[in-house]
Amino acid sequence: MALARLAVLASGRGSNLQALVSAIADGALPARLVGVFSDRPDAAALQRVPAALRWSAEPRSFADREAFDHALTAAVVRSAPDWVVCAGYMRILGGEFTGRFGGRLLNLHPSLLPKYRGLRTHARALEAGDSEYGASVHLVVPELDAGSVIAQARLPILAGDTPRTLALRLLPLEHRLLVAVLQLAVSGRLTEQDAGLHCDGQPLFTPLRLDSSGRLTP
Repeated sequence: MALARLAVLASGRGSNLQALVSAIADGALPARLVGVFSDRPDAAALQRVPAALRWSAEPRSFADREAFDHALTAAVVRSAPDWVVCAGYMRILGGEFTGRFGGRLLNLHPSLLPKYRGLRTHARALEAGDSEYGASVHLVVPELDAGSVIAQARLPILAGDTPRTLALRLLPLEHRLLVAVLQLAVSGRLTEQDAGLHCDGQPLFTPLRLDSSGRLTP
């Protein structure tokens, strides 16, 4: 059986990308990385993979947003992915891209969606006085951070937490959450049917939850 093909979009350091690369190398994730794509040619994430897998372009070098989105879509299409993963990709994807990869386009977002779509999520959770925080993996749709949530990881907010300490404590959970969801996806256990999300053939009415052992449970 052929390995599932993964394309990853990243804009920053690439620690979540590294979690996928390591899981593939360890045999924990039966997949093949076919490309890493970035809107920042100097992104450290690109250095985590061989040069042959890298694609990047500066959006400002294109005539407009649509031209960049078209170039990105074409580049990812050439890699022929089964799944596309946004792992720290900081640019809003255009309609051409989300339409081309709909149903197999995932994003890791640092909040317990539907809370705190967009940016500054750590600070916003602290400002709201929340007692709990976390991360979500969801399907990408044209509306920002609004797609069906597949799974979440949660952690308590501690007295004295700052956006930085909260982000640092969340990061290992993000890594485990992303790998766990991709394990479901590449094994064919995660599907979109009749405009709804299914896991193992059953409708997924609420997000799965990452437990202390790194497994996803209802």
